[in-house]
Amino acid sequence: MKWMLRGVSAATIMLLVSGGDHAASSAAEPSGSAAKAAWWPQFRGPSGDGIAMQQNPPVEFGGETTSLWRTELVGKGWSSPVVADGVVWMTTAVERQPTEEERLELLRKTDNDEKKFRTLAIAASIELKLLAVDLQSGSLTKTIDLTTVQQPDAIHSLNSYASPTPVIDGGSVFCHFGTFGTFCIDRDSGDVVWSRVLPLKHAVGPGSSPMVYDDKLILIQDGMEQQYVVALDKATGETIWKADRPPMRASNGDQRKSYCTPIAIEDSKGRDQLICMGAQWMISLDPSSGEEIWRVDHGSGFSVVPRPVVHQDLVMFATGFGSKELWAVDVTGTGDVSNTHVRWTVSRGVPTKPSPLLLDGLLYIVDDSGVASCFAADDGSVVWKKRLGGNFSASPLLAGGRIYFANHDGDVFVVRPGDEFDLVQENHLGEQIMASPVAVEDSLLIRTDQAIYRF
Repeated sequence: MKWMLRGVSAATIMLLVSGGDHAASSAAEPSGSAAKAAWWPQFRGPSGDGIAMQQNPPVEFGGETTSLWRTELVGKGWSSPVVADGVVWMTTAVERQPTEEERLELLRKTDNDEKKFRTLAIAASIELKLLAVDLQSGSLTKTIDLTTVQQPDAIHSLNSYASPTPVIDGGSVFCHFGTFGTFCIDRDSGDVVWSRVLPLKHAVGPGSSPMVYDDKLILIQDGMEQQYVVALDKATGETIWKADRPPMRASNGDQRKSYCTPIAIEDSKGRDQLICMGAQWMISLDPSSGEEIWRVDHGSGFSVVPRPVVHQDLVMFATGFGSKELWAVDVTGTGDVSNTHVRWTVSRGVPTKPSPLLLDGLLYIVDDSGVASCFAADDGSVVWKKRLGGNFSASPLLAGGRIYFANHDGDVFVVRPGDEFDLVQENHLGEQIMASPVAVEDSLLIRTDQAIYRF
């Protein structure tokens, strides 16, 4: 193996799995095979890549009649569920909706151009909460109040005030709401251990999910007015290091912001790297100090959402809005590698929200408008393309040897991976899906705009 995904805490156990394209890892992973089967601690799962090799969820499902349970949820949130010790955790925001007159008045108090008002949503106030649901019964066991924000900033109409996915580490759940606050919650007691507010102008709301690396909680803070990566002490919330982004060409703050989630790797040289995508620059940082290892100028892309994936010594990432390209960069360089370490780029069918999925040297993506594609990871050549239909924000999940693609309309397409497109099943929930599906205990957890299902 030339590389492996780094774990998210000092207690991490590395489990290499088939295909040589990913490694499963976990933070303070529970012992016993049954416990591990119900372990989904962060955005895109134990290894952060959307792959659950040991799971075998159903192929055909839909609606309450085929679900093990369905639990309605208070508030609104596009964060994905995280699971440990038989408990499903999710963040949510309970909004006090303004009248149309109040809405316009609130929007005028923001920095947004009135021409953008039709694409924005804003609440008069929000109550941010953490919900706990029993994995076996679906019962709501805890509703933890975190904070109330009066007159919060506006968000995009497709976003929510609770979009970043929490991360579980040991006995803690870390919840991040961007500029509205970051919280460490004790899983047993439900008490807030610490909280921080790191102000940022998101423009369209928060989106970057947190990750844990050893003793650090890593946050990407790419706003309109400032862009940086910060490591907080996961025990206290105090800042360990802060790394500012490289200088940018864009004079408009809207084209400097971003919403990506980092990954951690060890390259073939044995270097630990924190890979942090942002507007214009993809950068690699030393996770212990925050010092830059390398950087690559990917052009004019901004508002990047998809989480990168790694194949051997290649990191693959989408460049966001503006340029909308898919890049592969060799991670073994040092300094500015823009002219030396870019291995390939693709400019068609690239997503701005769903993350890519990598298995056995093939890269699977679905763009926002529902076109699924398969590329060869080595050179970026197209293997197949197929329109699924609908609009997509959720990232794909691979489990049981199948890929699950979920669109906004509540349609879930089950596709068999390989060098030919093979649609196995279409399922229809009839509720909006923005959160990425989760696989635990040979079942699927799917959060919709109304409820969470277990199939």
